[in-house]
Amino acid sequence: MGRSRGGYSTKIHVSVDGLGNPLELRITGGEKSDITQGEELIEGWQRKDTKVIGDKGYDADKLIEKIGEAQAVIPPKRNRKTQRHYDKHLYQERHLIECFFHKLKQYRHLCSRFDKLARNFLSFLYPVSALFWLK
Repeated sequence: MGRSRGGYSTKIHVSVDGLGNPLELRITGGEKSDITQGEELIEGWQRKDTKVIGDKGYDADKLIEKIGEAQAVIPPKRNRKTQRHYDKHLYQERHLIECFFHKLKQYRHLCSRFDKLARNFLSFLYPVSALFWLK
């Protein structure tokens, strides 16, 4: 658990496939930036025909270089000196990630975050994510 303005909190970072099934899961403290987990989430998934869709929290030159031949669909931050172009129609597919989080919130144990230790939280998060593959 990490300390943020609102108290102790946790962030779940996830990469999903084109159907909304989870591929990679990570958790960090609430005070950590999203970009710290970006490279680890896409490790091994960047191919020519792949599209990497992320929100503004993942907008960094280092991550976009790491994406390489895959297409980066990440909107630029407002304070970025050189604004990049991104495909707004493809960015709408980001709803798959949001739908994944909506499905997670159906499990009270995950949205209430009863566990104090990260390993205990992950021990419930992984089986629930596996259920999404079975449905």
